Amino acid sequence: MSGIFCSLRQLSVTYGRGAAAALDSVDLDIAAGERLAIIGESGSGKSTLARALAGLLPEGAKVRGEMLWPALGHPPRPGRDFGFVVQDPGSSLNPVLTIGEQIAEGARRHLGLSSKQAYARAEELLERVRIPQPDKAMRAFPHQLSGGQRQRVAIAAAIAARPALLIADEATSALDVVVQAEIVRLLDGLVREDGMTLLFITHDIALVSGFVDRIAVFRNARLVEAGPVRSVLSAPKSDYTAALIASHRDLATPPLITEELP
Repeated sequence: MSGIFCSLRQLSVTYGRGAAAALDSVDLDIAAGERLAIIGESGSGKSTLARALAGLLPEGAKVRGEMLWPALGHPPRPGRDFGFVVQDPGSSLNPVLTIGEQIAEGARRHLGLSSKQAYARAEELLERVRIPQPDKAMRAFPHQLSGGQRQRVAIAAAIAARPALLIADEATSALDVVVQAEIVRLLDGLVREDGMTLLFITHDIALVSGFVDRIAVFRNARLVEAGPVRSVLSAPKSDYTAALIASHRDLATPPLITEELP
């Protein structure tokens, strides 16, 4: 990691006049190349943060504070500077276009590739996200794939234009536990290989404890605490964070921190 990718200063978001803040006076730096987990319950502000960063807030949302982009020098451009992976890939994939068409479009539009080059990149990306028989998958439609495969396709489409920032907003919540682990490993590998900055948004603190660099915990629209993953999990400063960690300590959950053997 080197330098600051994005710096938030007193960032607040409200939806509609008189509404409570969906995000309240958040100060947070995101380092270039880091894997940052945004943790919180429903309504904590974590998805609002993702949409604010991506410029995808609904019309009428009021934003106060600053979002600075030292690494880019300008706000990120959708599809080019950042990729966005949502919880339900069905909402981001067009049911009437083939998988190949949907992935190739981003590469063609943002990288200036010819149709032939864009389709070649799409097939390469399908191989990278470990879709079986990528040449056949190129001609398939979303409904012909499983939920886990559709999420892999959504990830491929999100990174088609080689973005600097990848935002995964509850990208594993709709999947079973085994597929969740596969998607996390996939994201981790892709981010490392391409040097992307990853913002991984989830309510599951155990899921991310083994692969992120830092954790930022949100509650009631505010940032509760942030720090290196091992520090936050082993010595949380907030009672709320401690409660989140404790709630995952059961016989069915792997340990949040794996002790190194001498």
